Amino acid sequence: MLADALAGWPPPVLDPAGPFNGPIVVLSWALFAMAAAVTLVVMVATGLALFGGPTWKRRLGGNRLVWVGGLAFPLIVLTVLLVWGLSLTGRLSEAPQPGEMRVRVTGEVWWWRVAYLDGQGREAMQDANEIHIPTGRPVTFELESADVIHAFWIPRLGGKVDMIPGRRNIARLQADEPGVYAGQCAEFCGGPHALMGLVVVAHTPEDFERWRQGRLAPPAPPADPLSQRGAQVFERSGCGACHTVAGTPADGLAGPDLTHVGSRRSLGAGILPNNRGTLAGWTADSQTIKPGNRMPAYKVLSGADLQAIAAYLESRR
Repeated sequence: MLADALAGWPPPVLDPAGPFNGPIVVLSWALFAMAAAVTLVVMVATGLALFGGPTWKRRLGGNRLVWVGGLAFPLIVLTVLLVWGLSLTGRLSEAPQPGEMRVRVTGEVWWWRVAYLDGQGREAMQDANEIHIPTGRPVTFELESADVIHAFWIPRLGGKVDMIPGRRNIARLQADEPGVYAGQCAEFCGGPHALMGLVVVAHTPEDFERWRQGRLAPPAPPADPLSQRGAQVFERSGCGACHTVAGTPADGLAGPDLTHVGSRRSLGAGILPNNRGTLAGWTADSQTIKPGNRMPAYKVLSGADLQAIAAYLESRR
C-alpha cells in the first residue's frame, strides 16, 4: 500500500514522458554539457597559466585572450543558445486549442485545490492533491494561488510554472503513457513547503472516461454501521463547515473537497498513504504531521469517534 501511494516518487527530472517536457530536457542536457566544457577549458587554462612554459603564460596574459575568451566567445555562444533554446521551446508557449480539456489548480496553504472545467469554463468536479487526465492529448492547466506564491511542477510532463495571487497562468501537459507522475510545489511558500506534493494520474482515454463518469455519478451513502456512525460524528463535529461532501449538508469551501477522499492515493498533499489509520491520525492532530496547516487538531474526539470518521471518509470513493 505504501509503495502504491508513493508511486512516481521521487519524480525524475530528466526523464520526459510527454511532448511538453522533452524540449526542456534536451535544453537542460545541452546547458549541462556547455557548462562542463567551459569548466574544463578554464581548468586547463588555469593549469597552463600556473605551470606552463613562458610561451603559454605570455599568450594567456595578453589582451587578445581577454577580448576573444572573455567577450567574443561568451557573446557568440550565449546568443546561439538563446536562439536555439527559444526555437526549441517555442511550442510550449502556444495558446491552448479550443476544446482541450481544462483543469484549474489553485495553490493553497499547503495543498492543491483541483477543479475540472466544462466547455464553458464552469467547475464540473472538485478534487484535491490528485489530478486525473487522459493520455495522448494536451490538457490545459489554469494555475492560480489563493494566498502566497506557489509553483506547479510535474517534472516528467512539463516545466515549472509559478502560481501568483491575482494572476492566472497557463500550463499545458500531456502524458504519452498511462501512469502516476509525481509533482511538487517548486517555490518556497512557507514552513511545510516541502510537504506540498501532488500526483497526476494518466489513464487511457477509455479508462479516463470510466473514471469521469464514476465521479459525476451521485456518491453512495455509507453502507456499514461504523461508516454511518462516522457520518454522524463528522456532521456533529462541524467538519462540514470547512469541507464539502456532495450529497450531504457539508458544503464548506475552506478545506479540500472530501466527496471522494477515500479514492485518493495519498493524504496530506502527498505525504501519507491514504488508509483508515492515517485518516484517523490526520483528523486527530494534523498539526503534528504538517505544522501550520489550517486544519485544527481534534483532540477532543475519542478513539472510537476517530475510527468511525476514518471509516466514513475511507468509504467516500
